Amino acid sequence: MSLLNDALRDAEQRQTRPQVTGTYTGQPVVQQADTSKTPLIIGLLAILVLIGGAGTWWLLSDDVVAPVAETAGSSALVVPEPAAPAASPEPTPLEPVPEQPAAVAVPEPQPEMPVAKAESEPESEAPAVAVTASSEAEPTEPAAPQRTVFAEPKEPAPTFAPEQVSTANQASAEPVKQQRETREAVDLRTSRELSRLLAAGQNTEAERVLRALTDRQTASRSREVFAREMLVQGMAAQALEWLPDVLTKEHVNLRLLKARALLDQGELNRAIATLSASVPPVADQVEYRITLATLLQQAGDADEAAGHWSELIAFDDSKAAWWLGLAIALETGGRYRSAVQAYAQAMTMPGLSASLADYARERLNALQAGS
Repeated sequence: MSLLNDALRDAEQRQTRPQVTGTYTGQPVVQQADTSKTPLIIGLLAILVLIGGAGTWWLLSDDVVAPVAETAGSSALVVPEPAAPAASPEPTPLEPVPEQPAAVAVPEPQPEMPVAKAESEPESEAPAVAVTASSEAEPTEPAAPQRTVFAEPKEPAPTFAPEQVSTANQASAEPVKQQRETREAVDLRTSRELSRLLAAGQNTEAERVLRALTDRQTASRSREVFAREMLVQGMAAQALEWLPDVLTKEHVNLRLLKARALLDQGELNRAIATLSASVPPVADQVEYRITLATLLQQAGDADEAAGHWSELIAFDDSKAAWWLGLAIALETGGRYRSAVQAYAQAMTMPGLSASLADYARERLNALQAGS
């Protein structure tokens, strides 16, 4: 526009400039009208060329921007790429371009994400291009294309209350307390250790371990292991040292071991008295009943012995030795007919040794001949 104003100003100055009278030659002066109009025509032509060039530049400009669609989850506005301008007989007046247009950044094509397209605009408006939402971008360096990255959702990390964290820290800081063994567990463990020592012939060490344990508790199982081994080795007096009356009255196994130790020392009556103090049921202590019946029979108490043998046979009548014991007790008590039946029953059952079988046959023949 400034060029157009300068051209008009120059043309006006030329028209108003006074004509200089030439030197009188005696001939009339002819004004050169065509020469004076030439600059004006040139100026008008320049103005027309500028106006036509400006209009053509405006028509072919790509700076017209249509409304864009905002893509979800993206900071850049994405719109369709420009297309050819719609044919129109008369160009639509366009708004003037601002002196400092905003920087335009066209993003690179993203094959992994489809470009969202805006709704079609009327024919009078040109298609839009992708622009950066921010108008404050530096003109010297175009903004880098922004890519939308979809991150996979991650599971939230477990959260703990402060009380739980402090409690866990205290638990990890404190030393782990071992569960205290019960008296029964200590007794069982010590009895196994005693068995190992006695099997290795370390009687002194085994007795030392047993004495250390009995200073703290009764240790009936450990006492039983040590006393039994002493009886096997023929040391009845050392076995009796670990079988006091206060304990044998409460524990059946200790009572039975004490009776055997007394019997080894020749004290039959004390052994019978020890066993007869408290007699357990046959089902609980079969060995106890067999020992008591045998000792009673040796002591001459046939009726008591026959009673215990009868209870044993009532519990299990398949034992030939028990039938033989009953037969001997009945014969000793003078009940010969019952004794014959018991001897015959014992001979018909397996399990008797050869010597016992011969003894049963001999006594059966004698009783049958005497009857």
